[in-house]
Amino acid sequence: MTQAAFFILAALVDEPRHGYGIVQEVDALSDGHVQLRVGTLYGVLDRLVADGFIALDREEVHQGRLRRYYRILDAGEAELSAEAERMAAGARTVSERLAARPSGRRPGLAGGAA
Repeated sequence: MTQAAFFILAALVDEPRHGYGIVQEVDALSDGHVQLRVGTLYGVLDRLVADGFIALDREEVHQGRLRRYYRILDAGEAELSAEAERMAAGARTVSERLAARPSGRRPGLAGGAA
């Protein structure tokens, strides 16, 4: 799962959102590290709909423009949860490996002491 898809699904966990609302929520959830462009957003939304992870919730006209609201489906929540577990397991593995490294050891290019 891409980082964009992960954060878009996370943005939809608590309520349906329209495109701009998703962009704002992703920015907040990622502390500004994931900044979605419009083309990226709608490409990922289309893929998540096709995969059965999200669905169109409703459409509203706001200031003469159509807003499409998306909501997460059970399959999307399950996929998001599984991805969060995979990421957490990977982070634990790396943290354990770093903690087990002998202190003062700084590997060089060939893995030896620098």
